[in-house]
Amino acid sequence: MIHLRVLHLAAALVLATALGACTTSTRTTETTGQYIDDAGITTRVKAAIFGDASLKTIEIGVETFKGTVQLSGFVSNEGVKAQAGRVAAGVSGVTGVRNSLVVK
Repeated sequence: MIHLRVLHLAAALVLATALGACTTSTRTTETTGQYIDDAGITTRVKAAIFGDASLKTIEIGVETFKGTVQLSGFVSNEGVKAQAGRVAAGVSGVTGVRNSLVVK
């Protein structure tokens, strides 16, 4: 009987730890909900960039972490770089833009 109680307690602790790990967010990690939100933001930013006539022929990498979008890749001039940043910033859900595009 005591072994059964210990087993139940151990199972409850393992379950609580597992659930806590799924909902805890730190500076370098995000929750499942944040990950899903960021995936949606990334998709919307890519669509907005592709929808802009001056940007759609350029390959621009887009990554999102906790609402902050990072743009990466190579562009032909500073104007294109700035336009990509403006387009990304205008997408709903974007809290910040790190424009790491390189002018070549």
